[in-house]
Amino acid sequence: MDITIELGQANDIDELEQLYNDLNDHLAKGINFPGWKKGVYPIRQDAIDGIERSNLYVAKYNGKIVGSVILNHVPEVAYYKAKWEYESDYSDVFVIHYICCTPKFWKCGVGNALIGFSMEHGIESQVKSIRLDVYEGNIPAIRLYEKCGFKYIDTVDLGLGNYGLNWFKLYEKLL
Repeated sequence: MDITIELGQANDIDELEQLYNDLNDHLAKGINFPGWKKGVYPIRQDAIDGIERSNLYVAKYNGKIVGSVILNHVPEVAYYKAKWEYESDYSDVFVIHYICCTPKFWKCGVGNALIGFSMEHGIESQVKSIRLDVYEGNIPAIRLYEKCGFKYIDTVDLGLGNYGLNWFKLYEKLL
């Protein structure tokens, strides 16, 4: 499967919003591993913000967006409670946010491609580590991250208990 990954552009916003909505509709009908909710996370404004900050990347197949990821240096507050492998002020650490794939392309390598791109881009950007959080019940994502060499660091509360998401696992990949 020939997947290309590129920096998101303003003309991608409508397609990203559709991806988010389609994904959340699909999750609402079955097992919602990540605990995402339509109209709450992720939403159009997240795509707009990522594109304006030049840190949202889109995965495309045949010219259509099939996934996306945001890479930045902004951790959740709870990250500061963890004992990471690499100590940093986050200037040389990428944090993965909003990594997702359209349901039609699950198990087709999009997640692997986005993680691989994140690591390659991290090396090119001279970051020393990539970090992320994942809801403890999101077993498919946890398997992907561990398969890609991410190491479990800690389990923390990100303050999303109102959505039934009490605990999140923190992972890190040293580059």
